[in-house]
Amino acid sequence: MQVTETLNEGLKRGYAITVTAAELDEKVNEKLVEAQPEIEMKGFRKGKVPMAMLKKQFGQRLIGEAMQETIDGAMNKHFEETGDRPAMQPDVKMTNEDWKEGDDVNVEMSYEALPEIPEVDLSGVELEKLVVKADDAAVDEALANLAETATSFEAREEGAAAEDGDQVVIDFVGKIDGEAFDGGAGEDYPLVLGSNSFIPGFEDQLVGTKAGEEKDVTVSFPEEYGAEHLAGKEAVFSCTVKEVKAPKAAEINDELAQKFGAEDLAGLKEQISERLEAEYAGAARAVMKRGLLDKLDALVSFDLPPSLVEAEAKQIAHQLWHEENPEVQGHDHGEIEPTEEHNKLAERRVRLGLLLAELGQKAEVEVTDAEMTQAIMQQARQYPGQERQFFEFIQQNAQMQQQLRAPIFEDKVVDHIAEQAKVSEKEVSKDDLQKAVEALEDE
Repeated sequence: MQVTETLNEGLKRGYAITVTAAELDEKVNEKLVEAQPEIEMKGFRKGKVPMAMLKKQFGQRLIGEAMQETIDGAMNKHFEETGDRPAMQPDVKMTNEDWKEGDDVNVEMSYEALPEIPEVDLSGVELEKLVVKADDAAVDEALANLAETATSFEAREEGAAAEDGDQVVIDFVGKIDGEAFDGGAGEDYPLVLGSNSFIPGFEDQLVGTKAGEEKDVTVSFPEEYGAEHLAGKEAVFSCTVKEVKAPKAAEINDELAQKFGAEDLAGLKEQISERLEAEYAGAARAVMKRGLLDKLDALVSFDLPPSLVEAEAKQIAHQLWHEENPEVQGHDHGEIEPTEEHNKLAERRVRLGLLLAELGQKAEVEVTDAEMTQAIMQQARQYPGQERQFFEFIQQNAQMQQQLRAPIFEDKVVDHIAEQAKVSEKEVSKDDLQKAVEALEDE
């Protein structure tokens, strides 16, 4: 076998590989010898079929397999000897398309090599970690929000008219062109006016009604309504108001605390404080991580594989285009050309991705099975009732596993770097932290 370098320009590599006819024939013979003990043929005992007959019978079928294995072996040996790591799957093609049995096999292999990552002295990296304490005002605000979710409703005095925010208990029957339709009826339905849980315009027409009153509510289903047979059509709902109830805010006391699993109000406040500080810590970590990535980006410089940058830029452009055009759900739109800004962002992401991967490999950072299982379970919760199917789908999809593993690995590498860097804490207000987080989103 002969391997000749044809291109060595920056990170681009090209090689011509020649597999001689003799080598290919030898590989086919090896496969026949390996299979011979298990082959039976009429007139011969098992394992006693002559090689010449085996080659005539099976040789043609084995040539393609032998060719592929020989080329794969040459590629693997090349990467072992050179230490090159291809940025993406190498492009391999046979150049003598008129090949026939007995000819040498000529192959061209090209790829972009991953660059050598320079050493980085992490001990000189200085980071600032924002610290926010959960003050009484923040805890009281969270308590008030909890109390709002625990709001109950009490019957208004007899003859009182329903107001926005009240709950009306109704029976209703909906008709289109005088005909009732499936799903358009209900009994003893508790509807909070202003909750926008019914078709637009429905709840507004019940403001001012009283218990015992009957009222026809006329509305039009939206053009984009989920049920096609109702979309855009006008409907009349005959409603009977059975009760009118006013909202009653829950009192902030031990009873409320027990509804949320705490022993008493003091215990609930402590839980809220811990939850808030955990949220603050998560936000502060995101701010510190951005600061770290900015410093690393300024510390290192090396050639980037153009194919990786191009693929990343296209992905960024595609994602941002969909964010700007949320009404387009599919991907059957025209090609989206990356801008200079997209390319610069792609270069940063690729550079930092390669650097973090190198640092993580040297530090022997690994994502554990337990961490992967937890990540999969978190994603599975987005598909209630289909968790098992989602879990099985992930287990069978290597690409999806990598998408889940990558951010976990990155966070662990960031933690590793932060342990070696000089980290100073700075206590700030919740508002200051919020501004720092918003600044990340603006960049």
